[in-house]
Amino acid sequence: MKVIAICGLPGSGKTTAIEAIEDLGVVITMGDVVRNEVKKRNLEPSGVNIGKIAKKLREEGGPAVIAEKCVDLIKSKNKDVIFIDGIRSLSEISIFRKFWKFPIIAIVINEKVRFNRLFERNRSDDPKSFEELNERDKREIEFGLDKVLENADYVIQNNSTIKDLKNNTRKVVIDIINNY
Repeated sequence: MKVIAICGLPGSGKTTAIEAIEDLGVVITMGDVVRNEVKKRNLEPSGVNIGKIAKKLREEGGPAVIAEKCVDLIKSKNKDVIFIDGIRSLSEISIFRKFWKFPIIAIVINEKVRFNRLFERNRSDDPKSFEELNERDKREIEFGLDKVLENADYVIQNNSTIKDLKNNTRKVVIDIINNY
């Protein structure tokens, strides 16, 4: 089984990048673990609530708890290639690397472009102001996302078009799969 991570700040283009490769494997979104917990607790799926629950889960179960919850999910998928969307910390990476080689692809983007895309996307947990974006980024960085981005095995710049992002992502992923 080949397990590959896609990471980036909120709005960096992770979902769009994954759209270009989802036919090559199965996608597991770590944020879904948190969103499911928000639902279990009968909370509105707002950015604030998702952030609080993500933080609370880590306080209660340790910094790698979400990755630990994903390991069994990954093992239950009888597929050759699995993509992990939304890794946030080096602790999570260490959990995955106990089982798999686990290369990491970082999607990076200019902050203003990222904010505009998030604002246009208008998902329930997306920031409505630049201040909210900075707060969300701060939370992600507190989890350790900045270290994950710094230590990524591959970096894809997303300051161009959706087509370019998808093409670049597909090229990188096919190369990883062929050389895993």
